[in-house]
Amino acid sequence: MFDSILFDLDGTLTDSFDGIAGGVLYALGELGEQAPDKSELKCFVGPPLLDSFTKRFCGDERKAALAVEFYREYYNDRGWKENKVYDGVEQTLAALKAAGKKLYVATSKPEIMSVRIIEHFGLNKYFDYVAGASLDKSRAEKAQVIEYAIATCNIDKRTAVMVGDRHFDIDGAKAVGIKSIGVLYGYGDEAELKSAGADKIANIPADIIKLVQ
Repeated sequence: MFDSILFDLDGTLTDSFDGIAGGVLYALGELGEQAPDKSELKCFVGPPLLDSFTKRFCGDERKAALAVEFYREYYNDRGWKENKVYDGVEQTLAALKAAGKKLYVATSKPEIMSVRIIEHFGLNKYFDYVAGASLDKSRAEKAQVIEYAIATCNIDKRTAVMVGDRHFDIDGAKAVGIKSIGVLYGYGDEAELKSAGADKIANIPADIIKLVQ
C-alpha cells in the first residue's frame, strides 16, 4: 500500500500541449527558425525544455538556452492558461485525499509556474506540496525533483509511488528507489512505460485509486 503519491503535472494532471506547443513555436519564430507542424512538438511534453531544445538544435546549448528564454516569455504570459485538467483527475485526487493519502506534485516544469497552474485549477487543496524545477537549472531532471520532494516533505520511500505518463517519470522513480505507475491517457504509450520499467499501468485516472491500495 502506498501512503505518499507523487504526480507528474504535464500529461498526468493536465493536458498542457497547446500552451507548450505555442511556446515552442513562438521561440522558434523569434530565432528565425522554420515552424514545424504542431503535431511534431509532442516530444516537448515531459522532458526538461533545455534538453528538448538542445536536441532540436543538434547540441547547440547556447541557442537552446535562448530558445528557453523566448519560450518562457510566451508561456508566462498566456501559455500556462492554454491548459486543462484531464477528465476524472479531480475526482481521483479527491478520493485519494479522502482515503488519507498524502499527495504531491513532482514536475520538471519550474516550481513557481507549477504552483500557479495548480492554484489556477483549484487543485491545491488536494496537494501537500508542489515540487518543481528550479530556475537556476540546479534542479531540472525528474530524479532531482523527486529527491527534492522526498527530502523536503520527509517522505518514506518505502511507501511512496511516482505517477506519470512518460519514461522520464519512471526513470526518475527508479533512480531514487521508489515504485512507479505509468498512465496511458497522457503522452506516453504502454510500450514506452513498460520498457522503462513501470511497476503498474493505469488506463484512466480512476485506475490509480485501485493501484495504490
